[in-house]
Amino acid sequence: MVGDYPNNKIVNLEELGQQAQRYRSEGLSVVLCHGTFDLIHPGHIRHLAKSREFGDRLLVTITADRFIKKGPGRPVFSAALRAESLAALAVVDGVAIVEDVTAIPAIRAVRPRVYAKGSDYVDPKGDVTGNIGREQAAVHEVGGEIRFTDGVTFSSSRLINQHLDIFTPETQAYLNDLKNAYNEKTILESIRGLGHRRILVIGEAIIDEYCSTIPLGLTGKSNTVLACRYIETEQFAGGSLAVANHLAGFVSHVGLVAGIGRDERQNSFMKKALADNVNENFFYYDTAPTLVKRRFVDSDIVKLFEVYYQDPNPLTPRFEAEVCQWIAENAGNYDAVIVADYGNGLISPAMVEMICRHARFLAVNTQINSGNHCHHVINRYPRADFISLNECEVRLATHNRHAPMEKLAKDIAQRLSARWIAVTRGMKGAVLLDLTSGRTHDAPPLSTRVVDRIGAGDAFLALTGLCLAGGLPPEVALFVGSTAAAIDVQIVCNRESIHPISLYKYITTLMK
Repeated sequence: MVGDYPNNKIVNLEELGQQAQRYRSEGLSVVLCHGTFDLIHPGHIRHLAKSREFGDRLLVTITADRFIKKGPGRPVFSAALRAESLAALAVVDGVAIVEDVTAIPAIRAVRPRVYAKGSDYVDPKGDVTGNIGREQAAVHEVGGEIRFTDGVTFSSSRLINQHLDIFTPETQAYLNDLKNAYNEKTILESIRGLGHRRILVIGEAIIDEYCSTIPLGLTGKSNTVLACRYIETEQFAGGSLAVANHLAGFVSHVGLVAGIGRDERQNSFMKKALADNVNENFFYYDTAPTLVKRRFVDSDIVKLFEVYYQDPNPLTPRFEAEVCQWIAENAGNYDAVIVADYGNGLISPAMVEMICRHARFLAVNTQINSGNHCHHVINRYPRADFISLNECEVRLATHNRHAPMEKLAKDIAQRLSARWIAVTRGMKGAVLLDLTSGRTHDAPPLSTRVVDRIGAGDAFLALTGLCLAGGLPPEVALFVGSTAAAIDVQIVCNRESIHPISLYKYITTLMK
């Protein structure tokens, strides 16, 4: 099965399609296999050998690294190494890397007579991504058929989790305890069961801009000023827009209340960036602009400096009255209200009063940032059901630098009559206090790779708040929110939202 292989055995996808066409012109039938193949094991070998029996030539494609979101540390091996391992197998006639989350580009390029999958894909209901159905349709479009191999199956994720030290001992112990209490199917079904919920998001709309640069060094006349060469700017829908988009994939309806300026180009961008099931209720400031945070970053997404484009006092009596009236008339129609309060001037004391009076379930985060430092704390809310803060926000709200974090969080929760309070701790994970039962739940970090931390707290707030509002057990809510945050730190700013498929795949990998 293993032996020397020619240098041209690994090709690009277009060349693999041409190779398949040459085989067909010679009267040979082509079989295609596709997968991650992160850790080649006996199950893979048997699958490939059996697939070869379905035809005369076997071509294999693998998913490119950036499209693999199976969990922390994945892929373990780069696409180049995975392709090399497959090419070393005598049963394989050609290998290519696919720049897509599905095999559809490979199916269309290769046009196989048979597309072979393992027996664990026979029932499409077991595929959390839903990709098998789409791939099967693509196979039929090119005149092929899908066939399944039999035999003993092995889980690459389980083998990687157990034998390659992907997790720290703390994380492995946490996941083992979680698996003893819940199974993957139960958790996924619980999340899907939230689909009928109606959620209202209230908070500042923010346009995040990343200006990519190449640092050139210090200027000639100063030893403190960094000069950079500008490359390009990318815009993202941030703030409450991002929170609404995170929720949109998991519930039927998301309402959004936000204040925006009157720049039509910005407003068009924000509306287009929202998911189809987000019903935006934008209130126009009289003179203030939409908050824009422009960050200058290098090629590694390291922030060099940041510029705020804002009016720190955007409210007028007319604006405040309109928002308060809308909240009074509509907030009670939603199953839960999630407030992403960034402290940049949108949410006034009068709005806080209306939110607290009319929300059936209230989840709140009061974020500390450069625009509000030292004067924006959770104490401005008289009540909440769920509070999400980071450690700095907890200590600022309690004016206490030294006391144990759990004690301070409990004091805040009791002051607001909250049932739950979560404290996010970055690379230390998160902790959730359940004031009803008196239990404390800890979750370690569930990602080994951090690309960008911007927006991770919003993802945690959205998914943890949704799960608690939907009645899921607190430890499950914490796990789901922590998983969402783990996915988000691997995304540049708010370039993507937390998609159900990504979340389900990540959870499935963690629970192996």
